[in-house]
Amino acid sequence: MAEAIRMPKMSDTMTEGVIVSWLKKVGDDIKPGDILAEVETDKATMELENFVKGTLLHIGIEAGGSVPVDALIAVVGQKGEDISALLSNANAPAKADAPKTETPTATNETVAETSLEVTNTHDEGRVKASPLAKKIAEEKGISLNQVAGSGDGGRIVKRDVETFTPTAQTSNNTVAAPMISIPAIVGTESYDEVPVSQMRKVIARRLSDSLFTAPHFFLTMEIVMDNVNAARKIINAAGDVKISVNDFIVKAVAASLRKNPKANSSWLGDKIRYNHHIHIGVAVAIEDGLIVPVVKFADNKSLSHISAEVKQLADKAKNKKLQPTEFEGNTFTISNLGMYGIDQFTAIINAPDACILAVGGSKETVIVENGQMKVATVMKVTLSCDHRVVDGAVGSAFLQTLKDLLENPVKLLV
Repeated sequence: MAEAIRMPKMSDTMTEGVIVSWLKKVGDDIKPGDILAEVETDKATMELENFVKGTLLHIGIEAGGSVPVDALIAVVGQKGEDISALLSNANAPAKADAPKTETPTATNETVAETSLEVTNTHDEGRVKASPLAKKIAEEKGISLNQVAGSGDGGRIVKRDVETFTPTAQTSNNTVAAPMISIPAIVGTESYDEVPVSQMRKVIARRLSDSLFTAPHFFLTMEIVMDNVNAARKIINAAGDVKISVNDFIVKAVAASLRKNPKANSSWLGDKIRYNHHIHIGVAVAIEDGLIVPVVKFADNKSLSHISAEVKQLADKAKNKKLQPTEFEGNTFTISNLGMYGIDQFTAIINAPDACILAVGGSKETVIVENGQMKVATVMKVTLSCDHRVVDGAVGSAFLQTLKDLLENPVKLLV
């Protein structure tokens, strides 16, 4: 029974193929392994290998023509067989019992094998070989002069090189260099797919909207944290509440916003909102992604109050017990990855804020102070700004205030 040969899909993005040339003609007897044609895809030119035994009864597209994937390009069957019914249904989907597609095999040229394999043919002197055959021969150190071709007209194809066994001597009776056999490494591709949670969908949508809508620019500054570390040590030794470096940062950011109110703002399309209240969002990583509980009126709260509230909100976030009012209303956001060993990074603005502060870890380094070198603990912070609202001068002034407060933390207690 006649079988339709259809244009195979040879890459993930391939939608059509171009017949470069036919290597068989109507009336030729063909067998599995014969190369029918050369096909140009969106990524490479490859050999179309036949997997059907019979006679080539029909060619549906001339050399140089293009056809979509799965379109009929040839018919193979018995000599004299009536194929009119098959041709009348040429655009019908391939039959369920059509020859199975072989597993794609990639090379450096992004060459794939399907039920029909493809590369281009090129004569090199007296040796006829496809580029894929030559590529494999080069990788294996095989001289094509030693390989017998099984293709049309003695042409060397991929299988000829792969099945070639080198002889002990070359044609000039000189002992050939020993061939190195490289064993094939076979592995199993695997992956897991999990449904996207609603939280992750919201995070993805909001961050995409922010990144591709708000024109971000970034300002980075180094801050010496020795005085914060000393103050923290004294406070923690004297009180019941343990203050973290991040608590100092939240307090300092709130105080900096009070002195630089233009950084405490939002873009609303046809107007800019300058917030008089200061609500600091503190990014917390949880299993489903990132959530930002909000410390409201942070500039009016003490370090101990901020510390207790941040701990409480973080625990609620990790246990998925936050109420909507506890993660809404932020006017500025802080994202701190210092505890993960990150020295410096940039963060995507958390809408509707105009700014987000990315905080890296503190590390000892050598600095110059009053002409003298000394070891100091330095922290890098990067301010991401929405340029529609916050200009470079505004962002820089905010960071200068923040640096001053953290390097002189006693000012936070006044």
